[in-house]
Amino acid sequence: MKTKEDYLKGQLILIDKPLKWSSFQAVNAVKWAIRKRYQLKKIKVGHAGTLDPLASGLLLICVGKFTKRIHEFQEMSKVYEGTITLGSSTPSYDLETEIDKVYPTTHITNESIYKTKASFIGKIAQKPPVFSALKKDGKRMYEYAREGKELEVKARFVEILEFEILGINMPDIHFRIQCSKGTYIRSIAHDFGKALNSGGHLSSLRRTKIGEYNVDNAVTPANFKEMLDL
Repeated sequence: MKTKEDYLKGQLILIDKPLKWSSFQAVNAVKWAIRKRYQLKKIKVGHAGTLDPLASGLLLICVGKFTKRIHEFQEMSKVYEGTITLGSSTPSYDLETEIDKVYPTTHITNESIYKTKASFIGKIAQKPPVFSALKKDGKRMYEYAREGKELEVKARFVEILEFEILGINMPDIHFRIQCSKGTYIRSIAHDFGKALNSGGHLSSLRRTKIGEYNVDNAVTPANFKEMLDL
């Protein structure tokens, strides 16, 4: 059982973020649970890499002096599993926004899917979604997007270390990707559809690993609170 001093000195907590929770909500749940259990007026708590509300899975939460190591954890590669749905696109590249365009898929074969997948492995240039938390002129890009303002988004290089097709059930492609920090899986889904002369969006996503840390060893925010209360 961890003590108050243990948390103040620094801890890394592996949280399995529930679907529809923001990363901020998960951090707050951990912070309030620790503060309440140990009657602390304040304690530093932060996460090492945002996970969208429509994604579930591993979130590394740093407590106490471990918040100084957030940058170190952010540099680690990430592993995701999810589903790309072909034949339609959305402005956010996922299900946060509604489908705005529909495309044909009858020309897409398993062979073309595997060939396209191979072109995404290695260092690639990708444009972040306009619905992202990146800042432009001190304002989040998704704020501009929700106001209907068009932005010029510059492409940047990321690295796809592994890209595995786990199953094809048209129009859905189930995948596993290992990638560098800063990679937007939503952008991969969007670009994958375009590369197949169709459209695509991300319909599910789960982060399973960050560096050596695995979601199999993580707990939900509710379970973490229960562990503290024991």
